[in-house]
Amino acid sequence: MREKEPLRGFEEAVRFHGHVCPGLAIGYRVATTAMNLLETDRPHDEELVAIVENDTCAVDAIQVVTGCTFGKGNLVFKDYGKGGFSFFSRKKKEGFRIRYREFPHLSDADGARMEELKRKIHFEGSASEAERREYGALREKLIQQMLSCKAEDLLEWRPIQEEPPLPARIRPSVVCDRCGEQVMETRIRKAGGKNLCIPCIEQTN
Repeated sequence: MREKEPLRGFEEAVRFHGHVCPGLAIGYRVATTAMNLLETDRPHDEELVAIVENDTCAVDAIQVVTGCTFGKGNLVFKDYGKGGFSFFSRKKKEGFRIRYREFPHLSDADGARMEELKRKIHFEGSASEAERREYGALREKLIQQMLSCKAEDLLEWRPIQEEPPLPARIRPSVVCDRCGEQVMETRIRKAGGKNLCIPCIEQTN
């Protein structure tokens, strides 16, 4: 795996996402690792395809680093709630699946304290300002370790043989007979001889 830095850095991912967090750091390391494994730069079109299995902060970093986006059709979301990401190079006809592993770099004491503070902040709402600052410092320490460690300490990957999704196609639009809004032809549902969009067909059930 080459060690060439892709064109988009972590700071740009932070600007796009709006804040720094562990999930964004994971997505950045996943994306840069994928591009190193595939020995590719950030493409201008759909040469690179990413399939993500969660809708976490990590996906924002993947979009910034790889250039894979929903609008171009080369970012595919599968709602599995899993920490798995697949990347394909259409040019090279190669692919890799990457997942993040348990990250043990915080000490046991720091890790336990961080979980305790996380519970008080996000679930109980009982954390003091001092505890919030302490949590922030521990989280920043974790993020820096995620960004600076070896890729193999944070991630696991393997080659995959599946074919990438087909390139995005422009589809004609059809007007929904109930709401009057235009709908991609492939998303129209037939009911009672009418063309209905998904929200309208769901209202009839």
